[in-house]
Amino acid sequence: MARPKTRTKPASQETSRSEDAPNPVWFKPVMFGFMLLGLAWIIVFYVSQNSLPIQQLGPGNILVGFGIMFIGFLMTTRWR
Repeated sequence: MARPKTRTKPASQETSRSEDAPNPVWFKPVMFGFMLLGLAWIIVFYVSQNSLPIQQLGPGNILVGFGIMFIGFLMTTRWR
């Protein structure tokens, strides 16, 4: 008895993995939003002469601002 032929997909035509899928619509605005929010945090800290955004942190506000921007920069590594 003859064996029925089965078709197999070549390796180059395999279904795309989730890693290759494009980013969701919200990804880019959130990424740039984090970067701009961090920048705004630092600018407000300098313009207010250490009284805003959180007075108790003092110079620690710079670290908070850079931390928020860093989250946005980390998101750029996943941008497709």
